[in-house]
Amino acid sequence: MPSPAQSTVAAQSTPDAGHRDFYARLIGSILMRTILLVLWLMALSDDALADGAPTLRLAGDSTIAIKRAEKRPETGWGEALGEAFAGSGVKIDNRAMNGRSTRTFIEEGRWQALLDAVVAGDYVLIQFGHNDQSQNKPDRYTPPADYRRNLERFVDQARERGATAILLTPVARRRFDQNGTLLHSHGEYPDLVRAVAAERGVALIDLERRSEAVLASQGAEDSKQLFLWLRPGDSANYPDGLQDDTHFAPLGARCMAAEVADGLSALKLPLSRMLRRPLPTRCLRANEPASPPR
Repeated sequence: MPSPAQSTVAAQSTPDAGHRDFYARLIGSILMRTILLVLWLMALSDDALADGAPTLRLAGDSTIAIKRAEKRPETGWGEALGEAFAGSGVKIDNRAMNGRSTRTFIEEGRWQALLDAVVAGDYVLIQFGHNDQSQNKPDRYTPPADYRRNLERFVDQARERGATAILLTPVARRRFDQNGTLLHSHGEYPDLVRAVAAERGVALIDLERRSEAVLASQGAEDSKQLFLWLRPGDSANYPDGLQDDTHFAPLGARCMAAEVADGLSALKLPLSRMLRRPLPTRCLRANEPASPPR
């Protein structure tokens, strides 16, 4: 039989152990509920961010477009633009298509399909010109006056849907003369974009001048790495190699997307605040000519 002293110790220790078990279970329960609450709030915050973020819709040609597997490593700058909005919830709807001019983009119903998807608050980036100016390709050529009217139509109809239109001058081709000077490659078409933007008060990214500055800073030789210059055997898609001064390699697409992101930042639009910081690294080399003389 336990002594009175032993009974007293047992009586005192038993409630203490019970209390410890109770508080341990209580703390564990509170901790688990706190973790679940934090996870729920994080998911709710992500959903709210995504729901409140606009869609960035891209209309244009092969320099922007998503590429088929058999075209790789060709890459459109629209494919690389998402990096600039990482974590923002901004969605990118890339409707650009290889070989399209403003005229054929309309005739094939691609512009109407983009419009049908637009909701108020969206942004529509519009860059054409490569194919519009191709007089030797009647399936896509668009005379300057028609090109201008088509741009005006794009702007007006995007605005009617409550979207913000942003015009871009056509990105430069890689064309250097024998002295290593970069040449302009789009004739009067870039100035038509600038005129429409000025007359209609449209946000403008002068991608022609920006891309010319990048190419001029890289020089005639180093700029090849931005384009689809391939040696025989470099790519199974191009077994004989390729020298393409219009379409981008993955690096070139990232360089042009970085210029677009920098241009969007400079516009000070609500969308500009959604760009990640720091912005993607630009490919413009310091202490080099900014662009070819005009």
